[in-house]
Amino acid sequence: MIDLDLELPLSGFTLRVAARLPDGATTVMGPSGSGKTSLLEAVCGLRPRVRGRIVVDGETLLDSTRGVCLPPETRRLGYVPQDAGLFPHLTVAANVRFGARGDEGLEAALSTLEIRPLLERHPASLSGGEKQRVALARALATRPRLLLLDEPLASLDLGLRDRILPYLLRVRDDWKIPMLYVTHNPGEAVAVSRHTLLLRDGQVEASGQPLDLLAASASSRSEALGFENLFPGRVVEHDEEGGVTLVEVTGGLRVAAPLQLERAVGAVVTVAIRGEDVLIAIEPPHGLSARNVYEGRVAWIGRNGPDVTLRFVPLKAPAGSEWVVRLTPAAMASLRLAVNTPVFIAVKSHSVRLL
Repeated sequence: MIDLDLELPLSGFTLRVAARLPDGATTVMGPSGSGKTSLLEAVCGLRPRVRGRIVVDGETLLDSTRGVCLPPETRRLGYVPQDAGLFPHLTVAANVRFGARGDEGLEAALSTLEIRPLLERHPASLSGGEKQRVALARALATRPRLLLLDEPLASLDLGLRDRILPYLLRVRDDWKIPMLYVTHNPGEAVAVSRHTLLLRDGQVEASGQPLDLLAASASSRSEALGFENLFPGRVVEHDEEGGVTLVEVTGGLRVAAPLQLERAVGAVVTVAIRGEDVLIAIEPPHGLSARNVYEGRVAWIGRNGPDVTLRFVPLKAPAGSEWVVRLTPAAMASLRLAVNTPVFIAVKSHSVRLL
């Protein structure tokens, strides 16, 4: 549990955040300049002008009224800034060892992020994705009580982003370390966390589940475009004759993706499907080439700029298995869609990416 009640004067406004964040991962979203990075730096102890109270896992890091302000090096927090912040004169091995709390944490970090082949190299020779993995390994090796990640995928192209996101999900699931994760991407927020803090001009505009905040002004316009549904799953079968790889995702649904024999049966993957690539119908679809067809209902509808976003819940699906679908207002009107309308969705296998 993370308790925040802080104020930090900035050049254009005063950042004010009062929130009790649940265990696990919390994403921090909002427009550029809303105070997201400043919030992480305040929690880390890198902003000396911050006032108020910060409590992480029962330990008080800051309490201005009691004169408590732990220095950054004693807070046991793992911070990964946007630029990775690696020491250029040190090898990867030396970077990861910096601040490590014992060999066990070091070895576990190297294994989770799969960076052993990079250990003798220097940061200048690494790709953007490799730098992020090394920076994350360095943070993990300190055995932190909280991870703070400042847009770790923002500077990466789509291919690198696809390769790094599964590592972040592995850290979340295997290490069980609470996270504060800054992102502009709603798809990342939904995939990484079950709670989101939405900032605007230094204030908390909303707080709740990521999908519930798609209707909020700070995340529902340009950021909703290109929204990706991201579902954890496991490869269950390769159909070579049919040209597809089958993945079982949250809720027991099976999703057909283009054949990828390099993904072993049993391999953990993340299924990515853009909201714009999901078709919706009010009757069972027939004569379609789409391999992925599911029955369910409309759970929520919101207007985002020129388009409509709706949430689809498959039949008998557990919490957290909603899909986001993007369509035009004309399509919604012609189908007469409303909350709780029974519908079907369809997705071509070639619209499915495995991360």
